[in-house]
Amino acid sequence: MLANPPATDRLDPRVKRTRKLIQQAFSELLTEKGFTNITVQDITERAEVNRATFYAHYPDKYALLEENIAQAFRADLEKRTLSACHYSPENLRALIETVCEFVARFHEHCKTNESHFDSLIEAQVRLQIQTLLELWLEKINPQTDRYPAIAATWAIYGLALDWSRQKNRLPAPAFAENVLGLIAKNLNFPTAA
Repeated sequence: MLANPPATDRLDPRVKRTRKLIQQAFSELLTEKGFTNITVQDITERAEVNRATFYAHYPDKYALLEENIAQAFRADLEKRTLSACHYSPENLRALIETVCEFVARFHEHCKTNESHFDSLIEAQVRLQIQTLLELWLEKINPQTDRYPAIAATWAIYGLALDWSRQKNRLPAPAFAENVLGLIAKNLNFPTAA
């Protein structure tokens, strides 16, 4: 199971609808204005809710951004059913590729150079990666400590971030293939099936 799974399944349908309106308004504004230029007032006007309603759901726009990032990345992982998988070289390669594509897409979509914005993306993505790697390690050996997952998480995210900033970068699948052995070695995983 991935970190911070959404608890929206148990929410009242009206609450779900309101959260969806707020999230949709935020996503649209993020594309149009960039994160720094968005205010809570902008979000509430676009979502057609009042400020008190916004604050009943989120303490601030940063919390909304964190949820937005976590949900988007979780959705990318679930498209490849990685959260339900066990370790295999193919799954690790798919994880690396997913992280690369997500980081590149998020940076292209949001076009910001704000360090606090980048740190929010990094924190949410790393949390999901680490949780998944720890799950894979646990399935292989329940006694394994979490340090290999932590090291591999930093390596995957750092390599994906560097890759996303390159002008003439390899396609994500080729890049993932190139770094697969390095990441698998951090985890003491084999690279061949």
